[in-house]
Amino acid sequence: MQNYCKTIGALAAASALVAGNANAEVEYALHTGYSNEYLFRGDNLGKDLVETGLNASSTVSGINLSAGVWYANYQQNLGFVGPGSGVSVNANEIDLYASASKDLGFATASVGYIYYANSNDELIEAISGNAPDYQEVSFGLSRDLGFATASLTYFWDIVGDNDGYSELALGRSFELSPCLTLNLGGNVGYLFEQGQASALTLKASLDYGFAEHAKLSPFVAQSISLSDDNDTVYGGSENETVAGAMVSVSF
Repeated sequence: MQNYCKTIGALAAASALVAGNANAEVEYALHTGYSNEYLFRGDNLGKDLVETGLNASSTVSGINLSAGVWYANYQQNLGFVGPGSGVSVNANEIDLYASASKDLGFATASVGYIYYANSNDELIEAISGNAPDYQEVSFGLSRDLGFATASLTYFWDIVGDNDGYSELALGRSFELSPCLTLNLGGNVGYLFEQGQASALTLKASLDYGFAEHAKLSPFVAQSISLSDDNDTVYGGSENETVAGAMVSVSF
């Protein structure tokens, strides 16, 4: 569920739409990376996250289309044991996503779908309360404000319960050289059903273009907990510092 990250119906669906427009070009991006923690919407789901993903994108009749798949392997925290216990199990996750966006002039509107497939067996699910499969539809607006790009996204859970999660984000990139780009961003989550903020996450990454169409992106992120409500997944949550690196290739 790497947020920043994950928004997939099926690659076949996007390909079918693209096939209807002879002038449409499809761009692909492949990435792999490692993070010391699996941070999802400010919540620490586990440690030693190894991930890889493939994304396809194109523009058809002024609509930007994107679809892809994301795979992760990590050591999942077993929340039922209690914080600080160090008990975890090996877990896998596969996410499928698709999204469409269009520039409306005053802002860019988007709609997306995400399917989260987790490997948790029924015993772990029953004890920890983590659903093995989960689905969301997202609705968003974004706009370039000049000093930064702002976005507001609402994630509507159609399978599972995310407490009506929404996210307000700001981000900006600075080109330091033809090969180096500094990316700074932050977001704050809000749970509509609970009427409370969830977490503030700040992230900095450095894109190093070491080859044509390829880059290495080390990053660091700091999550600040804004809720410890036991009625949500943020019960007992703490501030988290995450670091890692990503290698990506576009073609």
